[in-house]
Amino acid sequence: MSKKELLPISSQCKLLGLARSTYYYEPKPVSEAELGLMKLIDQCYLDLPFYGTRRIKDWLLDKHGLVVNRKRIQRLRRLMGIETLYPKRNLSLANQQHKVYPYLLKGLDINRPNQVWATDITFIPMAKGFVYLVAIMDWYSRKVLSWRVSTTMDTSFCVEALEEAIERYGCPEIFNTDQGSQFTSDDFTQVLKTNEIRISMDGKGRWVDNVFVERLWRSVKYEEVYLKAYDTVAEAKRSLGNYFTFYNTERRHQSLGKQTPDTVYNRLADRMAA
Repeated sequence: MSKKELLPISSQCKLLGLARSTYYYEPKPVSEAELGLMKLIDQCYLDLPFYGTRRIKDWLLDKHGLVVNRKRIQRLRRLMGIETLYPKRNLSLANQQHKVYPYLLKGLDINRPNQVWATDITFIPMAKGFVYLVAIMDWYSRKVLSWRVSTTMDTSFCVEALEEAIERYGCPEIFNTDQGSQFTSDDFTQVLKTNEIRISMDGKGRWVDNVFVERLWRSVKYEEVYLKAYDTVAEAKRSLGNYFTFYNTERRHQSLGKQTPDTVYNRLADRMAA
């Protein structure tokens, strides 16, 4: 095949379901000590999202006997994309030039699939580095509709996950996010507008507005990520894919009457389509 016949890199990545940032990624070594500390900070954040750097410093000393400088904790939190906001875990930091949309879920009775979808980004540690994970979730059933892994917190992997979810499951009535720059970007919001999906965004510092995705991250971390040490991005994608299949099809939820997300989503979605 001649060079003229080759598909553009962007098209190749789309066909493979691969974020462009992952294609161009060249691993940068992270010391075991640094990565271990990042994992501890992340674990502290899962359990105590309202802790700032002073409290994290005390937590590391009390729980693990580690004396860590606050500036080092601040640097690592920036690298991980974590910022304490009243207690909001804010991986996707806001861009002041982007439009922020109102929160539409207050007092709303969410009683069916595809009524509300939600999304967020989280930090995923590996054996020698880290990646970021975005997931699209159906609010009513807790079903993970799509997900993507990326080596950078850009917008493209979030847009790819959104487009896949819409292609596979249709359009929700409302899509809820935080005020992160990835989700307020023109590239992301334009997909929602084109598909006539109403845009809802959490209030600043209101981590409870997206609580179901926050609970998903806790499950992913404690039931999958922290039990393993992914050697490569490809291994992380494969293992996370297996976990999300388990999460959707086998893992029963107390809040769903001990049913799986797939059971709840498919039963009501089929009934509504009939």
